[in-house]
Amino acid sequence: MKHFRKYYNRIENYIHDSSIDIKNRTFILFSIAVLIALYVAIPCGLIMKEPVSATISTVVGAVIFTVYLIYSFKKNCIVRAKTVISFVLIFLFLPAMFFTNGGAEAGAPVWLLLGTFYITMILEGRFKLIMLACEAVVLGVCWVLGFYFPKLVTEYSRAGNYFDSIAGMLIVSGIICLLVTFYGKIISRDEESKNVQRLFAQTAMALVNAIDAKDKYTHGHSSRVAEYSKKIAQQAGKSPAECEEIYYVALLHDVGKIGIPEAIINKEGKLTDEEFNVIKGHSELGAQILQSITEYPYISIGAHFHHERYDGKGYPMGMKGTDIPEIARIISVADSYDAMTSKRSYRDVLTQDKVREELIKGTGTQFDPEFANIMLHLMDLDTEYEMREREEIKNFSGKTELVIKDRKEEVAEGIWINQYMTTIDLTIGVDKKGVGHTPKPSLILFDALDGRYHDDPDAIKALLYFEYCELWFDGRDVMSGARKIEKKLTGKGEEKGNFARYRIEACRVKDHAWIRITGQERTAEFIVALPDATRYAYIGLTGEHCRISNVRTHKAEEVVKNSFIPRIAEEISYINVPSGDIPNVQVDGYRTDSTEGIPVKDGMSITFHTKSLPTARLVWHCPSYVIFSAKDGKVFGEGYQEFSLVRLDGEYWQGEHLADNELNVNRQDFKSWDDWRNYNLEGYECTITFSREGKRIVSCTENEGIAIRNITEVKVDSGEIYVAISGDQVALTNIRIH
Repeated sequence: MKHFRKYYNRIENYIHDSSIDIKNRTFILFSIAVLIALYVAIPCGLIMKEPVSATISTVVGAVIFTVYLIYSFKKNCIVRAKTVISFVLIFLFLPAMFFTNGGAEAGAPVWLLLGTFYITMILEGRFKLIMLACEAVVLGVCWVLGFYFPKLVTEYSRAGNYFDSIAGMLIVSGIICLLVTFYGKIISRDEESKNVQRLFAQTAMALVNAIDAKDKYTHGHSSRVAEYSKKIAQQAGKSPAECEEIYYVALLHDVGKIGIPEAIINKEGKLTDEEFNVIKGHSELGAQILQSITEYPYISIGAHFHHERYDGKGYPMGMKGTDIPEIARIISVADSYDAMTSKRSYRDVLTQDKVREELIKGTGTQFDPEFANIMLHLMDLDTEYEMREREEIKNFSGKTELVIKDRKEEVAEGIWINQYMTTIDLTIGVDKKGVGHTPKPSLILFDALDGRYHDDPDAIKALLYFEYCELWFDGRDVMSGARKIEKKLTGKGEEKGNFARYRIEACRVKDHAWIRITGQERTAEFIVALPDATRYAYIGLTGEHCRISNVRTHKAEEVVKNSFIPRIAEEISYINVPSGDIPNVQVDGYRTDSTEGIPVKDGMSITFHTKSLPTARLVWHCPSYVIFSAKDGKVFGEGYQEFSLVRLDGEYWQGEHLADNELNVNRQDFKSWDDWRNYNLEGYECTITFSREGKRIVSCTENEGIAIRNITEVKVDSGEIYVAISGDQVALTNIRIH
């Protein structure tokens, strides 16, 4: 009885959970209703002395349906269950019902009506129409067979048929009435829940805006922390409802600052001990404010504990490890990340490499290792460095207007170009201060850690600024660090009027960039051979005596083909040496390429030579290996499932919880990260060994004092398991399998 009550409560909560797709909840509700109808039909059939074959088919169908429905609910594979049950219902169960329950002359047509209603309610779109058409065809075939071959239909007395039809009509109509009524209540309840949620969200945002308005250096901080916290929760495998919960807890984590004097919050320079103690009080003050919201008892957790540290050295309680609430441990990582990627009175936004190093340093001391590792993975995925404060650039109005007097006096924030075609629409106008001058717009193609143009020598050095060229909208070019530029100009007319519309189209394939600037009177098309394929390429809008406004950017969803840009200079390659058992691989960016998949065998080892590319500058510019499965044996191939990613600097990632990984890193003989970087730049021979027992794989390697032993326990049915070597800015050669 306890188990029944447990499942009943769980199903009821699921059906009424507005954060779950209503189609999935409707499927569970309607499936339960159909099951009830089937189980009610069994005793009705016995009372009416229907054939044993009819009773058996109903019982077998009901039991199989029940077991599969429970399995689908527990494994959360509702979408697949809809498809499977629809096929079984149409092609097996309905024909069986027809031929064992008296065919067209008995109650079967009434029960078939319930099947039609069921399919109509659980499916959607084109698939629903296809399945309904299939059902019509199957039932038509059953009717024809029943008419021409009556012996195939199990019949019984006319009285039985009569009462069976009435019983079927009563049960089916009752179920349909119940479903329609209950479905209406779900819709109504969902709408009410959304209204409450909308009101709560608006109230929370109003409160957050009031908090952020007090601190001129942290505008938007709470919203960004909420977004990052939600992303961490999603990667950690939390349910949609839990992710929404974490979002709002994080959104209000700094609510206590509303009671802190603005003079302290906005003080430039170091705080005194007394002032810092006042700031620390915002945690407990925030908890007191939010604890009064009894409808959401969890909402105060983030405010109260987000400054606790994993090593127990935080405040206000000095909690340690997993004693700190999980929500607070997630918010702590997100909060610190945003603090480092936002502008402060004493510094600018930190570059990605600096942020990463700080997160690594804080792993296991300030941060929960699991959530810090997820944040590092999110940084790997954030190739455009979008997860940071997007401040308005000087002389921009709403990020859409830039006024430039002298050449390069102002340059817009860089727009990253890659193999996805980027389109930039903009308006060029006359600079009112430069009356009499013709507007001369241009763009700068460059690379920098922060994606911005720099002319200060210290910033150039610190942010590794590298300029490829300057391209003018009238077709001129100034080459800096590029190897070669080719251009094609069409049209010779001058742009007329005070305003001219332009479209810039740009993409990049390996070490070549293609840029086309189209105006009303002329088009300039450039191909730029970059010095390598590893640096990034940004477009910075600038010019001379012009006003740039109405900037709109769009990035295509599909990559351009490798052959799209004609090659004008030889390809830069660091792997033109004899290969081993499999082809050499040059990895120009984070996992942009990898070796072919190698089936993992017990006692196997892989040896290869690795050397970081000349542009490599960071600790994680080193090799990595990935353990995975795929039907075609390729990384990101058909049916790809990733079980473990291990980088030779000691970091790892496991995705989608398809496997359990235990990574042991020993740095007993490790010297320093500077030595590690130099070691990779010089190149070395690496060996990775594997032992395997079923789905348990142990991999080991040791390089420059970093000894790694990773145990991967695959939890799913995967077929063949492969390993591939990849990395970030590395050349992998002489790869041999032993």
